[in-house]
Amino acid sequence: MEISNIAIIGGGNLGKSIANGLLNSEFLSAENLYVTRRKLEKLNDLKERGVNTTNDNVFAAQQANLIILAIKPFQIKDVLTELNTVLDPKKHVLVSVVTGASLEDMQSVVGKEIGLFRAMPNTAIAISESMTCISTNNTSPEEQATVVDLFSQLGKAVIIDDSLMAAATVLGACGIAYAMRFIRAASQGGIEIGFGAEISQLIASQTVKGAASLLLESGLHPEQEIDKVTTPQGCTIAGLNEMEHQGFSSSLIKGVKTSFNKISDIEEDV
Repeated sequence: MEISNIAIIGGGNLGKSIANGLLNSEFLSAENLYVTRRKLEKLNDLKERGVNTTNDNVFAAQQANLIILAIKPFQIKDVLTELNTVLDPKKHVLVSVVTGASLEDMQSVVGKEIGLFRAMPNTAIAISESMTCISTNNTSPEEQATVVDLFSQLGKAVIIDDSLMAAATVLGACGIAYAMRFIRAASQGGIEIGFGAEISQLIASQTVKGAASLLLESGLHPEQEIDKVTTPQGCTIAGLNEMEHQGFSSSLIKGVKTSFNKISDIEEDV
């Protein structure tokens, strides 16, 4: 699929992060990007970069062949109904980054002919380091490759089944908070053993970044990398064993499952 223009419907924090990430990666030129928001002055920074800004969702959609919905969940039905007046199955592909809006629900509004994607990025998209999970209906392999390529400009992206989107939200989006809490705890431990708060946080943050990069680059299992730094009777294995004795891994797994149960209950209520 060849992208001519992209329309981002909803220029809030997420919509603007996507826009800036696509521009910074040179995935497309500013003149090929349309971003909408009711309060246009909130888009002045994008306008200064040459982006087409408007408060007319229909106009923006008409200019593009790939439309990204970055709106609030309560707006999804009204906006889709509005866009449905100009959507063309032969021209348009829709990508929703709206939390809680299933492919089935959106397809019921726009019709089965429109190619539809659902994407779940996390807040690291603001620095083009997101983990974005993508599900889809009625799309070709070429369209899927294009959407994965688009979100790969903003971090890592992978296609998953839509039934796993709640799980992806927990592991990828809530997971940012879990990682932050680990960094916070490690930083506090660093203060206890002698570092100032600023240096302690720097060391903990860069160490976590390095650990993640090692796994992404090598493709190894975490335990293989752990084995490289655990020597007999050493300080690393002593610390790890104490953490496990205190329930480190089991607490994290229970937290992930608790978040999943919560989001599942919420989606059932919707």
